Amino acid sequence: MRYLMSSSIRFRPMSSLAVYAALLLCLLLALPSQAWAASPVNTLKRGLIRDSDTGVAINGYDPVAYFTERKPVPGKPTLRYSWNGAQWQFASQQHLDLFKAAPEQYAPQFGGYCAYGVAQGYLVSIEPEQFTILDGKLYLNYSADVQKKWTQDPAGYNAKAQAAFASLLAK
Repeated sequence: MRYLMSSSIRFRPMSSLAVYAALLLCLLLALPSQAWAASPVNTLKRGLIRDSDTGVAINGYDPVAYFTERKPVPGKPTLRYSWNGAQWQFASQQHLDLFKAAPEQYAPQFGGYCAYGVAQGYLVSIEPEQFTILDGKLYLNYSADVQKKWTQDPAGYNAKAQAAFASLLAK
């Protein structure tokens, strides 16, 4: 086999399979760093998550129903109220009236972003079926798996999210 000479170091020619394997390894090692280099803010950069086309908050679900029905209930497009830059939908006139009287009491925490995601330093959309009421406040999460993590330490994650939220919005 022939050797290439450079200074006093000898190099063996690499087979094409070894070259491809080395390139693949470099590519695989570079991809995670590119993902981490991206901005952690991966949804709307507003204080309130809403559908950017319609302006409807929390996917059209009634925020009051989480408290009165103890479950997510889709709101009706005919029962809307504009608050904090979004359209909120309600399942009944009574729910709309309750919200009008005290929107901060019923609106989800962290602008409707995933509570666990905010605690981890990300602004993530939500799935309305994944929720927790903690100390009279509504917290929404991204998925059933995320909700399961959140429920392991809701007070601890809430404290982390409270500390991180304002700086996430500023990014």
